[in-house]
Amino acid sequence: MKGQHVSDITYFHEPKLKKCTLIVGLSGWMDGGDVSTGSMEYLKLKLGAVPFATLNENGFYILNFPGSMEYASLFRPFVKFEEGVIESFDYPKNNFSIDPERGIILFEGQEPNINWSRYADNLLELCQKFNVEMVLFIGSVTGIIPHTREARITCSISNEKLRRLLDKKGFHFSNYEGPSSFIIYLLDRCGHVGLDMISLVAEVPAYVQGYNPKSIETAMRFISGILGLQLDCEDLRVLGDEFEKRVTDLVAKEPELLERVQQIEEIYDNEVFDSEMGELKLWLQRRGVRLD
Repeated sequence: MKGQHVSDITYFHEPKLKKCTLIVGLSGWMDGGDVSTGSMEYLKLKLGAVPFATLNENGFYILNFPGSMEYASLFRPFVKFEEGVIESFDYPKNNFSIDPERGIILFEGQEPNINWSRYADNLLELCQKFNVEMVLFIGSVTGIIPHTREARITCSISNEKLRRLLDKKGFHFSNYEGPSSFIIYLLDRCGHVGLDMISLVAEVPAYVQGYNPKSIETAMRFISGILGLQLDCEDLRVLGDEFEKRVTDLVAKEPELLERVQQIEEIYDNEVFDSEMGELKLWLQRRGVRLD
């Protein structure tokens, strides 16, 4: 790291680990359908991870931005009152928990607005301190995908060595161009220091707001596949089925939306067939069976 860095991390205790994995989930830009934060909450519950450290939030967030009330409200903490008494105050939090038996550290945070380099310094310092061999991020973006299909997952990697690992598991690699996120910055930093990092991004339906258990269940299967975890996600599958049925019932009441969703389903199915079943399509065509 460049220059002298003073840690912003406070440890409640310091477990001794020979090697481990750091899984990161952040609220903010890449948390459509609550896939990032929801995955972290689910993992924390399933792994029985216990808190062991916190990252001081001071100096990483813009809470008061000049401008109209509508624009400034995007940066201010959300507060909830009940009968005049504060029920909750949503101040940025950045917490670490750990499952020492599996060697997994979970980091739940809020994407920093400023001082990305110092925020990354803290995470890389923790990685060095606890012999982290891989950083794994799970996030999401909204896109043109139907709620009746599995979320598409694309991945980004910090080095070419990881491509061989993920190629064998059938992952699709990102070809994104556009505005960056803190996670992409961290991915670049990990590449420069020789630390393995994988970013998994799920594409979730743009027309559905709120918690998406179906996409979270997909994310859990991808994480389990990479880390070799044996997680029983039957509860998520049940929630996902209920979620899909509920959204389908609502969509059916809006004829214009229903037509759009059916168009999206057709586009999705054609893309999946062309990209993932191309060899089968070619085999059928050679035998005189055309699918277009």
